[in-house]
Amino acid sequence: MALLSKQNKEAFLNPLNIDHPILIQVLGICSALAVTSQLKPAIVMGLAVTVITAFSNVIISIIRKTIPNRIRIIVQLVVVAALVTIVSQILKAFAYDVSVQLSVYVGLIITNCILMGRLEAFAMMNKPIPSLIDGISNGLGYAMILVIVGGIRELLGRGTLLGFKIIPSAFYDFGYMDNGMMTMPAMALILLGCVIWVHRAYFYKEK
Repeated sequence: MALLSKQNKEAFLNPLNIDHPILIQVLGICSALAVTSQLKPAIVMGLAVTVITAFSNVIISIIRKTIPNRIRIIVQLVVVAALVTIVSQILKAFAYDVSVQLSVYVGLIITNCILMGRLEAFAMMNKPIPSLIDGISNGLGYAMILVIVGGIRELLGRGTLLGFKIIPSAFYDFGYMDNGMMTMPAMALILLGCVIWVHRAYFYKEK
């Protein structure tokens, strides 16, 4: 099956490991650091970027042969901006509290270098199905880091996950205290650095 071709498998697997958008290419880390103080907004942001990357890749791939080369970046931005607007309105309608938490960062997806990078480097040169796979995979790779960092920060900083208390009250009775530093923006950068170090040390072999 063409869907299970070697090219499609590589398009899906590479962004999750050897060509990871954050861990290897170090792209999109601004929003990764900004929305990971809690797990819920990290998950929503990851899903939003995945959906937008996937659909923008497909749309650009479909119309790539009709786009004049000199305005291709403008066309890509228009497509991404339209999808971001749709996602933003859906969040406000069905998950308003999360939309407020994410604040301006949903709108800033428009300038996320992961999206523009995939449109320019992949969707402009490949057919819709591989482009869809590439978009989903890069979005999931991005979301994976947000979930890891957001989960660690919320658990250690607040003792909760998705708002539910995880650390038993007995721990607090014995003197355990939530680590307030985990809620500070600097900890996102430190944790992300640790994740990158672990990945490169144990899972990634440079060619």
